[in-house]
Amino acid sequence: MRIAELDNWHQLLKDPSGKRNDDRNKGLGKTMVIDKGLGFHAFTDFVQVAGPYVDFVKLGFGTAVLYDTVLLREKLKLAASQGIISMPGGTLLEAAVQQGTINSFLDTVCSLGFTGIEVSDGTIEMDRIRRTSIIKEGVKRGLTVMTEYGKKAAGSQIDPEELAFTAHCDLEAGAELVTVEARESGVNVGLFDERGQCKESVLTEVIGKVGQSGRLMWEAPLKSQQADLMLQFGASVHLGNVAPADALALEAMRRGLRSDTFQFGYQADFSDYMI
Repeated sequence: MRIAELDNWHQLLKDPSGKRNDDRNKGLGKTMVIDKGLGFHAFTDFVQVAGPYVDFVKLGFGTAVLYDTVLLREKLKLAASQGIISMPGGTLLEAAVQQGTINSFLDTVCSLGFTGIEVSDGTIEMDRIRRTSIIKEGVKRGLTVMTEYGKKAAGSQIDPEELAFTAHCDLEAGAELVTVEARESGVNVGLFDERGQCKESVLTEVIGKVGQSGRLMWEAPLKSQQADLMLQFGASVHLGNVAPADALALEAMRRGLRSDTFQFGYQADFSDYMI
């Protein structure tokens, strides 16, 4: 048997759920990876291995301004070649707002080759008018705009009514998705408690106000959080702040190829088969 034939896994082994390709065609189950400082070779390895299963890559916090320009352009070019939307961290946009340099920020984002931005106010205060204006300006410039709800301070809570209002306004202004803040740690912020466990009562309130919205992305850096949210919403839930090294494992979980979500897989009638 030729080597090429050995690579042709049965479709039910590649996707026991039988739903993943259809979900991705519908824009469901998006994954956002946070890059906290990968070099070009590490970034290339990440894209080669997990690129087909990643929709967004965010250069975390304000790290984008610290890169050598040539290196940064090469990373962004590689992401774009694989259809991955790249964006600087929302904290950098907040710094631009704070410093009064938002137009320069957007000019530079576009000239460098970023294809998206994250509009957030996790550290600063930003009124509704300014937030809407920035979203619309990003869309006008041809960028994919993600927004973020929630504060970064330890112990920050989700207000379900405020989240529902913010999401409505952001989406009306042209945002693609609204991300629920959990930082890169996923501990003691937003939906998660001091141990990184999901606050079920808060999640229930959010669902009551927002519904099981396909326009929300949940930051969930920990495997247990990813599994909890999938068991609540299904494999088509949007998940963010995923570590590059975890992106492939997350895709396996979405398909029912990990024990945490093994029940997502199709159950064959073994009487139909003979070994």
